[in-house]
Amino acid sequence: MSDSYPRITIDLVLDRLTTKDALQGVLHAIFFHRLFGLVKPQTFEVLDVTMPGVANAEIEQLVKEKVDSFWKAMEGGPNKHGQVVVTFSEKRTRKSSWFQVYMGEEEIPWEQWIINAEIRQPKSDRDRQAFHSSLATTLTKSIETILIHTSSERGRTAVPLITNSSGISPFPIKVTVSVGGVEVSS
Repeated sequence: MSDSYPRITIDLVLDRLTTKDALQGVLHAIFFHRLFGLVKPQTFEVLDVTMPGVANAEIEQLVKEKVDSFWKAMEGGPNKHGQVVVTFSEKRTRKSSWFQVYMGEEEIPWEQWIINAEIRQPKSDRDRQAFHSSLATTLTKSIETILIHTSSERGRTAVPLITNSSGISPFPIKVTVSVGGVEVSS
Protein backbone atom coordinates (compact mmCIF):
# COMPACT_ATOMS: atom_id res chain seq x y z
CA MET A 1 0.00 0.00 0.00
CA SER A 2 1.29 3.43 -0.95
CA ASP A 3 1.33 6.27 1.56
CA SER A 4 1.53 8.88 -1.18
CA TYR A 5 -1.98 10.21 -0.69
CA PRO A 6 -2.40 13.87 0.34
CA ARG A 7 -2.41 14.72 4.05
CA ILE A 8 -3.71 18.19 4.80
CA THR A 9 -3.08 19.63 8.25
CA ILE A 10 -5.14 22.32 9.97
CA ASP A 11 -3.84 23.68 13.27
CA LEU A 12 -6.31 25.26 15.69
CA VAL A 13 -5.79 26.93 19.05
CA LEU A 14 -9.15 27.02 20.81
CA ASP A 15 -10.63 28.10 24.10
CA ARG A 16 -13.36 26.36 26.07
CA LEU A 17 -16.09 28.58 24.60
CA THR A 18 -15.24 27.95 20.95
CA THR A 19 -13.95 24.37 20.85
CA LYS A 20 -17.16 22.58 19.84
CA ASP A 21 -18.33 25.20 17.35
CA ALA A 22 -14.94 25.58 15.67
CA LEU A 23 -14.36 21.82 15.32
CA GLN A 24 -17.90 21.31 14.06
CA GLY A 25 -17.41 24.09 11.50
CA VAL A 26 -14.08 22.76 10.20
CA LEU A 27 -15.34 19.17 9.96
CA HIS A 28 -18.47 20.27 8.11
CA ALA A 29 -16.38 22.41 5.74
CA ILE A 30 -14.20 19.40 4.89
CA PHE A 31 -17.26 17.23 4.28
CA PHE A 32 -18.94 19.95 2.23
CA HIS A 33 -15.99 19.97 -0.16
CA ARG A 34 -15.37 16.21 -0.21
CA LEU A 35 -18.79 14.54 -0.37
CA PHE A 36 -19.87 13.70 -3.90
CA GLY A 37 -23.51 12.72 -3.44
CA LEU A 38 -26.45 15.06 -3.31
CA VAL A 39 -25.33 17.57 -0.68
CA LYS A 40 -27.86 19.93 0.87
CA PRO A 41 -25.84 22.94 2.06
CA GLN A 42 -26.07 24.75 5.36
CA THR A 43 -23.85 27.31 7.06
CA PHE A 44 -22.33 27.73 10.50
CA GLU A 45 -21.33 31.03 12.08
CA VAL A 46 -18.25 30.73 14.26
CA LEU A 47 -16.82 34.02 15.55
CA ASP A 48 -18.36 35.91 12.59
CA VAL A 49 -16.83 33.46 10.11
CA THR A 50 -19.38 31.77 7.86
CA MET A 51 -18.44 28.14 7.31
CA PRO A 52 -20.12 25.77 4.83
CA GLY A 53 -21.75 22.61 6.07
CA VAL A 54 -23.78 19.59 5.05
CA ALA A 55 -27.42 19.27 6.07
CA ASN A 56 -27.53 15.49 6.32
CA ALA A 57 -28.61 13.61 9.45
CA GLU A 58 -25.89 10.95 9.12
CA ILE A 59 -23.06 13.48 8.67
CA GLU A 60 -24.43 15.77 11.39
CA GLN A 61 -24.57 12.81 13.82
CA LEU A 62 -21.02 11.73 12.90
CA VAL A 63 -19.68 15.25 13.46
CA LYS A 64 -21.57 15.64 16.75
CA GLU A 65 -20.31 12.29 18.09
CA LYS A 66 -16.68 13.02 17.19
CA VAL A 67 -16.73 16.58 18.53
CA ASP A 68 -18.38 15.37 21.76
CA SER A 69 -15.76 12.59 22.09
CA PHE A 70 -13.00 15.14 21.63
CA TRP A 71 -14.57 17.50 24.17
CA LYS A 72 -15.09 14.80 26.81
CA ALA A 73 -11.52 13.52 26.45
CA MET A 74 -10.13 17.04 26.73
CA GLU A 75 -12.29 17.86 29.75
CA GLY A 76 -11.52 14.60 31.50
CA GLY A 77 -7.76 14.65 31.29
CA PRO A 78 -4.78 16.89 31.88
CA ASN A 79 -3.73 16.91 28.22
CA LYS A 80 -4.97 19.89 26.21
CA HIS A 81 -3.68 18.73 22.82
CA GLY A 82 -5.77 16.57 20.56
CA GLN A 83 -6.32 15.54 16.99
CA VAL A 84 -9.28 14.77 14.77
CA VAL A 85 -8.39 12.86 11.60
CA VAL A 86 -10.75 12.44 8.65
CA THR A 87 -9.72 9.72 6.19
CA PHE A 88 -11.38 9.17 2.83
CA SER A 89 -10.81 5.73 1.32
CA GLU A 90 -11.84 3.65 -1.63
CA LYS A 91 -12.77 -0.02 -1.60
CA ARG A 92 -10.58 -2.22 -3.77
CA THR A 93 -10.58 -5.92 -4.41
CA ARG A 94 -7.87 -7.65 -2.42
CA LYS A 95 -6.07 -10.44 -4.27
CA SER A 96 -3.37 -12.82 -3.18
CA SER A 97 -0.07 -11.96 -4.80
CA TRP A 98 0.85 -15.27 -6.47
CA PHE A 99 -2.34 -16.67 -7.91
CA GLN A 100 -4.55 -13.55 -8.16
CA VAL A 101 -7.20 -15.21 -6.02
CA TYR A 102 -10.00 -12.93 -4.79
CA MET A 103 -9.51 -12.29 -1.06
CA GLY A 104 -12.29 -9.75 -0.32
CA GLU A 105 -12.17 -5.97 -0.21
CA GLU A 106 -9.82 -3.56 1.50
CA GLU A 107 -10.06 0.15 2.13
CA ILE A 108 -7.23 2.16 0.59
CA PRO A 109 -6.93 5.78 1.80
CA TRP A 110 -6.82 8.44 -0.89
CA GLU A 111 -6.85 11.57 1.31
CA GLN A 112 -6.48 12.48 4.97
CA TRP A 113 -7.33 15.67 6.86
CA ILE A 114 -5.54 16.18 10.17
CA ILE A 115 -6.97 18.75 12.56
CA ASN A 116 -4.55 19.46 15.39
CA ALA A 117 -6.31 21.23 18.24
CA GLU A 118 -5.01 22.77 21.41
CA ILE A 119 -7.15 24.29 24.15
CA ARG A 120 -5.87 27.38 25.92
CA GLN A 121 -7.72 29.63 28.27
CA PRO A 122 -7.38 33.42 27.93
CA LYS A 123 -6.62 35.16 31.23
CA SER A 124 -8.70 38.34 30.80
CA ASP A 125 -11.46 39.81 28.63
CA ARG A 126 -8.85 41.69 26.60
CA ASP A 127 -6.94 38.43 26.03
CA ARG A 128 -10.19 36.71 25.07
CA GLN A 129 -10.96 39.36 22.44
CA ALA A 130 -7.47 39.05 20.93
CA PHE A 131 -7.72 35.27 21.12
CA HIS A 132 -11.10 35.20 19.33
CA SER A 133 -9.82 37.59 16.67
CA SER A 134 -6.85 35.32 16.06
CA LEU A 135 -9.08 32.22 15.96
CA ALA A 136 -11.43 33.90 13.44
CA THR A 137 -8.40 34.53 11.21
CA THR A 138 -7.29 30.90 11.65
CA LEU A 139 -10.78 29.61 10.74
CA THR A 140 -10.80 31.78 7.61
CA LYS A 141 -7.37 30.40 6.66
CA SER A 142 -8.67 26.86 7.33
CA ILE A 143 -11.46 27.38 4.82
CA GLU A 144 -8.93 28.78 2.34
CA THR A 145 -6.74 25.69 2.87
CA ILE A 146 -9.72 23.42 2.20
CA LEU A 147 -10.71 25.35 -0.92
CA ILE A 148 -7.19 25.57 -2.30
CA HIS A 149 -6.53 21.86 -1.80
CA THR A 150 -9.86 20.57 -3.14
CA SER A 151 -9.63 22.76 -6.25
CA SER A 152 -5.92 22.10 -6.89
CA GLU A 153 -4.63 19.59 -9.41
CA ARG A 154 -3.32 17.37 -6.59
CA GLY A 155 -6.63 17.59 -4.76
CA ARG A 156 -8.67 16.73 -7.85
CA THR A 157 -6.45 13.87 -8.97
CA ALA A 158 -6.48 12.32 -5.47
CA VAL A 159 -10.15 11.46 -5.91
CA PRO A 160 -10.58 7.93 -7.32
CA LEU A 161 -13.12 7.09 -9.99
CA ILE A 162 -16.64 7.22 -8.64
CA THR A 163 -18.23 3.88 -9.42
CA ASN A 164 -21.08 3.98 -6.90
CA SER A 165 -23.53 6.86 -6.89
CA SER A 166 -25.72 5.83 -3.98
CA GLY A 167 -25.73 7.81 -0.77
CA ILE A 168 -23.99 11.02 0.11
CA SER A 169 -20.51 9.54 -0.26
CA PRO A 170 -19.38 6.84 -2.64
CA PHE A 171 -16.30 6.39 -0.45
CA PRO A 172 -15.85 5.08 3.10
CA ILE A 173 -15.17 7.84 5.62
CA LYS A 174 -13.34 7.26 8.89
CA VAL A 175 -13.07 9.92 11.59
CA THR A 176 -10.78 9.25 14.53
CA VAL A 177 -10.24 11.33 17.63
CA SER A 178 -7.10 11.16 19.75
CA VAL A 179 -6.07 13.13 22.80
CA GLY A 180 -2.53 12.96 24.12
CA GLY A 181 -1.69 10.41 21.41
CA VAL A 182 -4.39 7.95 22.61
CA GLU A 183 -7.36 7.19 20.38
CA VAL A 184 -10.70 8.01 21.98
CA SER A 185 -13.77 5.92 21.23
CA SER A 186 -17.14 7.55 20.59
